[in-house]
Amino acid sequence: MKDKDFATMQIHGGSIEQENVRPLVSPIYQSATFYFDNVEQGAAMFAGEEDGYFYTRIDNPNQRELAARLAELEGGEAGLVFASGMGAISSALWSLLSSGDHVIACKTLYGCTYELLNEGFPRFNIDVDFVDLCQTENLKASLRPETKVVYIETPANPNLKIMNIKELSDIAHAFNPEIKVLVDNTFATPYLQRPLELGADISLHSATKYLNGHGDVIAGALVASAEMVELIAGNGLRYLTGAVLSPFECYLICRGLKTLDIRMEKHCANAQAVAEFLEQDERVQRVLYPGLESHPDYKLAQEQMKLPGAMISFELDGDKDYCASFVNECKLCRRAVSLGDAETLIQHPASMTHNTYSPEALEDADIAQNLLRISIGLESATDIIEDLKQALDACSC
Repeated sequence: MKDKDFATMQIHGGSIEQENVRPLVSPIYQSATFYFDNVEQGAAMFAGEEDGYFYTRIDNPNQRELAARLAELEGGEAGLVFASGMGAISSALWSLLSSGDHVIACKTLYGCTYELLNEGFPRFNIDVDFVDLCQTENLKASLRPETKVVYIETPANPNLKIMNIKELSDIAHAFNPEIKVLVDNTFATPYLQRPLELGADISLHSATKYLNGHGDVIAGALVASAEMVELIAGNGLRYLTGAVLSPFECYLICRGLKTLDIRMEKHCANAQAVAEFLEQDERVQRVLYPGLESHPDYKLAQEQMKLPGAMISFELDGDKDYCASFVNECKLCRRAVSLGDAETLIQHPASMTHNTYSPEALEDADIAQNLLRISIGLESATDIIEDLKQALDACSC
């Protein structure tokens, strides 16, 4: 056989088969497509008769590895990964809902989730009721024959309300076993809380946050039964949203997951110390942290969660401008949205992450103008506290 031309060699030169390569860390399969041994194999894969990879929007080894790992951590049958947390949420909901259906959601939600439910789905004749699900009897009063989804966020963003996953799931399923209970588990992670074991049908994540843990990825995930995952993969992910996570992001999250328990222990220990500091400062009106006995859902958090998490919200004794001055005085704490990073991040929910809420909806959801949300990082707790103290001192001069 004649030597290959340069144009051919620059594409095919040096290609190796992978059978005898056994890396400790899975390689990144940064390929949009995969080739077949023959036409018959390709046809069998497309027909679902043979397992394998043929196009990364459909499946990829890195996606499959990450999804399987998350399923194990959540105690579920199968997982699915997405290009963002909102990709996971919207893909799941689009797969479960049709025109004429009804959704019950907790009042306090991440701002973009609230906008999707409040503005997006009603355009398609899907009715959504926002209900205080901290009181489980409110769910009983809100269920209808057309209810298809109960959507819970616990701990809730940003005011850290805790909802009883088991009781709410039992109520929904007793009314109609076909109702699906979805829980956004982003704030807790599977290390602190496992919604499926408490009766929920789907556990959702913004994997951007603690699962990755390093602030360099945008991603989402869900874990559910194998049947549910197959439905969402075939409908919501591949065809309705196309919110497919890239192989590189999958690799980064798999790397981050290796230290999830260690990071969460440190995050939570720091948060407990910071919350206790804030609670004793008279310039702070109210501290909302499930690890404090003053939290209205303290007992439930102790029962439902391994640790109370690393998110704190607190209300200062001042108006919105005073809060802005305080945040601007912070030196170590970064003024940024998102959460779950090594760095401590602080932000003003009413004007930032939850600006999709109307003033009336903010008040109804207990998101005050003097409320601040802080994601406690992995720095020294002493240094975080000192930074908050100096910011309070600067605003009190």
